[in-house]
Amino acid sequence: MSGGGVRDPSDEARRETRALVVSIVASGLIGLAAAAWGVLAQADVLVFDGIYMLAGIALVAVSLLASRAASAPPSPRFPFGRSAATPLAVAVQGAALLGALLYGVVSAIATIVAGGSPVSATVLIVYGVASAGASWLVATVVARTAPGSELAGAEVVAWRSGAVLSLVVAVGGVVAAVLRSAGQDDVAVYVDPALVLVAVALVVHLPIRLVRDGMHELLEGAPSGALATALDDAVARTRTAFDLPEPAVRATKLGRRMYVEVTFLVPEHRWEVDDEDAVRRALLTRLGALPLDVWATVELTTDTTLAD
Repeated sequence: MSGGGVRDPSDEARRETRALVVSIVASGLIGLAAAAWGVLAQADVLVFDGIYMLAGIALVAVSLLASRAASAPPSPRFPFGRSAATPLAVAVQGAALLGALLYGVVSAIATIVAGGSPVSATVLIVYGVASAGASWLVATVVARTAPGSELAGAEVVAWRSGAVLSLVVAVGGVVAAVLRSAGQDDVAVYVDPALVLVAVALVVHLPIRLVRDGMHELLEGAPSGALATALDDAVARTRTAFDLPEPAVRATKLGRRMYVEVTFLVPEHRWEVDDEDAVRRALLTRLGALPLDVWATVELTTDTTLAD
C-alpha cells in the first residue's frame, strides 16, 4: 500500500522565488557592468565574465518556471506531480554554464593566436576585487534566503564560481603589472587570454557536478550521502520495531520529493492489512524529519516473486 501526501510547499516556494529573483537582478546589474567595462577596456576576460553572468538570467528564468511547476500539486494529468522539473532545471543550468565556459576557451585561444591583448593591469585588479566581493555577497544572500532549495543551490554554485573567476582576474592583473614593470610587455599581452583559460580550469567541475546531479535524479538514481543514511536508519528501526526480516528497498529522489518502496517477505497467515498500515505509518513517522515530501509504499508479501 502506498502512502504520502503533498506537504504545503508555499513557504519553501516563496523563499525559493525570492532567492531566484535576487539572483536575476544581481546577474543583470553585474553582468552588464562587466561586459560594458570589458568592451571599453578591450579586456576579453571581463567580457567573458559579463557574458557568464548574463547567461545566468535566462537560466534563472528556467529555474523560476521549474520552481512553479515542482510546487504544483498532483493533478489528473500529472498524478505524481512535476517534481522532475527541479533536477531538469539543474541539469540545464549546468549544461548552459558549460557552454559559457566553452565560449571562453574558444575566445581565449583566438586571442592568443592573434598575438595577445594589451589590457590595463589596474583595470583587471580593480574589477577582479570588486566583482569577486559582489559575487560572493550574492551567493551568501541566495544561500541564506532558500537554504533547502536545489534550484537556489545551483545559483549559489554559479555565483561562487563567478567569484573564483573574478579573483583570478585580480591575480592576473598583479601578474601583468609585475611583467610590465620588468619590461616584459610582449609577455604581458597574453595575461588576459591566459586568465580566461585558468579561470575555466578552476570552475569547470562546478557545472559538471550540476549536470551529473540533475541527471542522476532524472534517471531515478538511488539517494546518496546523508539522505541514504537517514533512509537506511528509518527502515532498520521500523523493521526492528515490528520484528520483520530484511526488506527489499528501492528509493529515488526528484526535487523536493522522495519515493520509497519497501517490501518485506513474511510468513503466511500472520499479517493483516492493518498490520501493513501500521508498518507504513511507522516508517513515514521516522522519515518525517526529512525536508522532503516522502511518498512511501510498504508491502508485506508471502510471495517470493513479488519481493524481488
